[in-house]
Amino acid sequence: MTFEDLGLSPALLSAIADAGYEKPTPIQEGAIPVALTGRDVLGIAQTGTGKTASFTLPMIERLSRGRARARMPRSLVLAPTRELAAQVADNVKLYAKNHKLNMALLIGGVSFEPQKKILDQGADILIATPGRLLDHFERGGLLLTGVEILVIDEADRMLDMGFIPDIERILKLLPPRRQTLFFSATMPSEIKHLVDTFLRDPERVEVARPAQTADTITQYIVRVSDNQARTKREALRDAINRDGVKNGIIFCNRKRDVDIVARSLQRHGFSAAPIHGDLDQNQRMKTLAEFKSGELRLLVASDVAARGLDIPAVSHVFNVDIPRNADDYVHRIGRTGRAGQKGEAVTLVSSEDNKALAKVVKLIGQEPAELKLDGKAQPAPAEAAAPASEEPKTASSEEKPKSRRRSRSRNKPEAEAPAADAPKAETVSERAPAPEKTERKERPARNERSSRQDRKDRYDRHERDLSPVGFGDHVPEFLLRPALP
Repeated sequence: MTFEDLGLSPALLSAIADAGYEKPTPIQEGAIPVALTGRDVLGIAQTGTGKTASFTLPMIERLSRGRARARMPRSLVLAPTRELAAQVADNVKLYAKNHKLNMALLIGGVSFEPQKKILDQGADILIATPGRLLDHFERGGLLLTGVEILVIDEADRMLDMGFIPDIERILKLLPPRRQTLFFSATMPSEIKHLVDTFLRDPERVEVARPAQTADTITQYIVRVSDNQARTKREALRDAINRDGVKNGIIFCNRKRDVDIVARSLQRHGFSAAPIHGDLDQNQRMKTLAEFKSGELRLLVASDVAARGLDIPAVSHVFNVDIPRNADDYVHRIGRTGRAGQKGEAVTLVSSEDNKALAKVVKLIGQEPAELKLDGKAQPAPAEAAAPASEEPKTASSEEKPKSRRRSRSRNKPEAEAPAADAPKAETVSERAPAPEKTERKERPARNERSSRQDRKDRYDRHERDLSPVGFGDHVPEFLLRPALP
């Protein structure tokens, strides 16, 4: 099947050809014809299979007729992260270059004013994160009563990130007669009732088993000796130094660990930079652009980069931590092996990660092969024990001179101890009281008074020596005038 068979217009087909796409992916073959008819679509496909084009192409086709009014967008695309929203906007620009459609991107971390100006002009396609969308609505910047098409991208991630209240509120602001396109890589049973609420008699398009990893990705695990972060960082460097590692995305569970791993790689001469939700939006976009262009070799990220980001030619994905949610493992390793290219995913596993690994294995239905590294980060058991035994020796050798000096007087023969130590003890006992006697001679009067009398004397001395503060010996004339009767 070709894109011509999907029922798209010549202007859209021309833009697709210019983008270099020849054949639609399975999810595009199933979703685009249904979406063009106006029906609701529930699309489930593994990451990297072209879900973004599955809703942007039919949306552009349907919006090609008509114009938007000020502050009343005709379509709404909700994305869980700023990066994913920006990526959808890039795809819309690419596919809609032959159409006169206005697009607005509403994401946090940037100024309100440019976004407000675009909304005032009228936006045919509005792409937003839930938080910033509601901010503009509460400020009176837009109305959602004219939305004809709603798209919820990476729906499971939206729900996992706690956007359920925001999504429910947004849905109440939309007109009841609308088309809803619901796309996700996984569809847990916990959100099925929400899907039933959002969609009306949807066409389910499922091209792969939920949580199935792509066949183009070779998966490995690397066993480390313990759960110390330093050991994992050493194993990570050894895994990166292997042949064939062109570039890679390194995932950590916590934002703090993202910064730590990035600094560690930079200190060891690697081209690496962090990206997570606490960074400034401009910095995040700059780092992502540098990684896409090849200026940056390693991108150390939290799960903000795990969902939906289309970064071409990523050769490797490294998991410093196994994700808390097993579904996120599928999304993380899906950053490599995209568009038919080969990729590798390497996950570092310690003894404390075995339970999390078991959940991942159960989810994907296979156990990754174990990868042996030749570097320092993965020593043999005997070699691993050696440094531990050497460290105490080194520490004790540093302390030996002190302990030897302390023990000389204690461990001497009994015959020598009385002769050598007794005179010294007597001398010390005779000299110790000397400073106290001298001190008493210098201040005999002070020690004879009681503490109460001493305080009284100090108070009296203070009263006697007290002089007017600020006047000195001079008394102003107004103080010398007699008081009025």
